[in-house]
Amino acid sequence: MKNALTRPESKFGAGLLRHDHFQIAYNTNDMDKAVALFAERYGIKEFRQLAGPTPAGGKIRMEIGWAGGVMYELIWGEGPGTEVFQVGLPESGFAIRTHHLGYYVPTEEAWNAVIAEVERAGTKIVHKTHVPGFLQAIIVEQPELGHFLEYIFPEAGGIQFFEMAPNN
Repeated sequence: MKNALTRPESKFGAGLLRHDHFQIAYNTNDMDKAVALFAERYGIKEFRQLAGPTPAGGKIRMEIGWAGGVMYELIWGEGPGTEVFQVGLPESGFAIRTHHLGYYVPTEEAWNAVIAEVERAGTKIVHKTHVPGFLQAIIVEQPELGHFLEYIFPEAGGIQFFEMAPNN
C-alpha cells in the first residue's frame, strides 16, 4: 500500500510507556448512555460485553470494541471493589472520563519485565486481576498523566475474548 505507515515494534524495558499500547478505556456512570454516544458520535456501534460481580461484592460491566488497531473499552462499576473504576466521575450527572491506556503484554518474560519496571519506577498498583485461563492485569497509578496505565497479559481465554470483540 502506498503511503502506508510502518510502525516500529514495541521495546519492552525501561519506561512504562515502552510497551504495546492497544487500548483506550473510559469510565462512565451511565453505561447505556455511553454506549449510545460512542455509536452515534464516534462510530463505535458494536461492543462485546463482560459483566458480573466483583470478588468484593460490587458489580462491574465492561464493553469493548475495535476500531482499526485500537480497542475502545467502556467501564461502569458499582459497589465494593469498583472504586478504581469510579475515579474522576461526578456524583451526579452523566459523565465519561479517560480511565486508562491499555498495554498488551505478550509473554511471561515481558510480564515480569513490566512488574519489575513498575517496582523500579515506584508507582502504585491500584488494582490487580488474575483469572486463570483468561488474563492477568494490573492498573498502575500515574498521577501526573491524569489517567491510569493498565498492563494486560491475556491467556488463551482472554485472547479469544479480545479477538471476538466487534471490529467497527
